[in-house]
Amino acid sequence: MHNRLRFVLALLFVFCLLGFVACRVENTPAPPPPTVPVDTPTVDPRLGPHTTDVIVDTPTVDPKLGPHTTDAVGEKKYVVILADFPDVERQYSEDAIAERSLGFVSKYFNEASYYNLRLAGTITKRYMLPNPVGYYKIKPANLEVDPEKVLSLVNDVINAADADVQFSEDLYVVIALGATHTEYGMIGYSAVPGMLGFETDTPIITKSGETVSNAVVFCENAHLGTYVHDILHMLGGVVDGRRMAPCLYDHDLQAKNFSSDDWKNVLINMGYWDPLSSHFPYDRKLPPAGLSSWTKLRLGWIDPAKIALVHPGEMTTIKLDPLVNDDAATLVIKIPISDHTYYLIENRQPIGSDANLPSSGILILYADDSIPECRHGNAPVKIMDANPSVPYLNDAAFDIGGKDTYIDTKNNLAIVLLQKDGSSYIIQITTPDQVNLK
Repeated sequence: MHNRLRFVLALLFVFCLLGFVACRVENTPAPPPPTVPVDTPTVDPRLGPHTTDVIVDTPTVDPKLGPHTTDAVGEKKYVVILADFPDVERQYSEDAIAERSLGFVSKYFNEASYYNLRLAGTITKRYMLPNPVGYYKIKPANLEVDPEKVLSLVNDVINAADADVQFSEDLYVVIALGATHTEYGMIGYSAVPGMLGFETDTPIITKSGETVSNAVVFCENAHLGTYVHDILHMLGGVVDGRRMAPCLYDHDLQAKNFSSDDWKNVLINMGYWDPLSSHFPYDRKLPPAGLSSWTKLRLGWIDPAKIALVHPGEMTTIKLDPLVNDDAATLVIKIPISDHTYYLIENRQPIGSDANLPSSGILILYADDSIPECRHGNAPVKIMDANPSVPYLNDAAFDIGGKDTYIDTKNNLAIVLLQKDGSSYIIQITTPDQVNLK
């Protein structure tokens, strides 16, 4: 009996003890989870604190076209505004300005774009600016131009014409000054987008509230090449923060050689083969030459079906037609080297808009899309010179009977001109080991 009682009391004691422990556990805060070391990324000073979890649709770049604008096609309108200074008399007639800025400009770009772009322009009456020419005058070197003076001129011109012109972001504005480059400082330039791509935080808006996104400025003695060069800047615009049609001459050299006599010294990239390189044409008595394949690709003017894409190591033979022929089967051969570098092969013949070339034949261009502007000897595109002994790239083309083979051993590439068929060339893309070196 005593043993049974002791057993029951012991059992009750155990139950009470377990209950006490359970209460202590239930009322004790849970320990924090173990700390897992996390690498804290350095905050990008340009972005600041930000999430990396947002998914953004990035447009796919066409492997044939590469980076390019999609705005330089279709029917586009532009207006030529005649702007006078109170202290300068015009030397050129309005008819002369209209012939250049309307007649020539429309025809040139319609043909250069293979009629993908149709420019339709009008010209205004003359407007008097509120300040003398010295108030707006800029320096002739691109690197030394004061953007504030440029913006001041553009604002005064568009406000003078505001009551008569319906401005919009899609309208191309051509400002025709009633002064020469001697009086104003620079013969022509693109104001929006600005030289070297400078941008303003304040949009250019007229007093009536209309926005101007495209504007070029020309002195009255600007020649045809200047019109082509700077309107190209405007047509290319800015994509992903960089100009699609930048100057192809070296800006550092231009700062030292801006006179017409010294101009040829800046032509280290594309010579006279593209108006973006030289707004002075090779023969100054003739209109400027046509555009290179690189420029036409940047403007979206070459049908991808007319671009032959060949990779290093591949072996193929292609018939390449003249670049000016809108009915050509193949206008350009593109050979990618990396995700941003590539060769372009084009056939330049002295026909049509390419009548004013320094020579003729097959041009081989090396392009690097990671380079935005021509500075410090670098450029987004350069000619591979077939004859470096001839200055200014004047004899840079490869040709039958001359230098007919280009070899890049590093990238396992050889380009061989096999024969000329009329104005077209039969070109073999192969490897260096397959070339019979003489």
